[in-house]
Amino acid sequence: MASPLSVEKKPLHVPDLGDMSQVLKDGLLKNFETVETEVVDCPDLTQKPWSLAAPGICGGNRLADVGGPPYLIPRPTQEKIGRYDMAEIAKDCDLPGGFVFGAGAGSSRIKGVNCEMMPNNLTSCEDKRLSYTAKVGDTGSDWVLEEYPHNEFSLLANLAICEGKAGKVIRVTASSRHGGKNFVTAMRLALANRYGDKAVGVGGVFQIENGSAKLHIMPDFSTDPLKSDKDVEDWLLFYNANSPLTCLSTFISHDPGLDLRVEHTHCFSHHGQGGHYHYDVTPKDVVYQGFFVPCEWIYRVDRPVVTHTIGRD
Repeated sequence: MASPLSVEKKPLHVPDLGDMSQVLKDGLLKNFETVETEVVDCPDLTQKPWSLAAPGICGGNRLADVGGPPYLIPRPTQEKIGRYDMAEIAKDCDLPGGFVFGAGAGSSRIKGVNCEMMPNNLTSCEDKRLSYTAKVGDTGSDWVLEEYPHNEFSLLANLAICEGKAGKVIRVTASSRHGGKNFVTAMRLALANRYGDKAVGVGGVFQIENGSAKLHIMPDFSTDPLKSDKDVEDWLLFYNANSPLTCLSTFISHDPGLDLRVEHTHCFSHHGQGGHYHYDVTPKDVVYQGFFVPCEWIYRVDRPVVTHTIGRD
């Protein structure tokens, strides 16, 4: 039996939703021509195009940073392959049965190959495991998006965990990007600039409703050690994915001393494309719409003892 995972946690600053909504709007207007933000009741996110495993993203909101890039780079840590379980992580984060979504690495023990994971599981219900994986195809230059009805994952993940209930959320729309920051980074930096040393963590889901976005997919594990960001970039498969894309996102305004990945977003679609989101590649045409909620806690699970900053883009 595997030994228990180490768990650290810290409280996060939870801003007033109205204030946070305005902060996000002000920050996004530095990068987008048209921006609207408002506090609304969360719609039913089980419906298309969202297709989430729970109707809402509210209730006991928390973030979990599990493992991390040091378990993948320079070489994968073998004992971390298939080591994690979403239902167990929810328990470790004091929310058993919680709704888990975000970005991580699927289990090669299940898929037979290293892959991106789009976690989207209500861990209290076996028939609500609606996650996806994206892997590199047989040619080495194509991709395969597949349903992934499992809780097991490997190496790393950045997760939002909640009760999956309806509640008040911040609705954000942005279009026609003119700045150099992507949608998520623009929001994260806006929070950092407003709240300073008060760490604000956010979980949310957004749609790229129009335009295209640059994504990557991890191939199978590299036979050579990845020693730099350039090595990682050369190893990854990059491609431009078409809208609509459903994006599962976590971000935190700054790292409060837990060796965190401060933002991480993975996308899936109903037309066979998905992966790790970088930025849109059609700035004039892009349209984003999303729903976001601040989190009460950040949990650091199985923090690597030996760390580095490679591969965190």
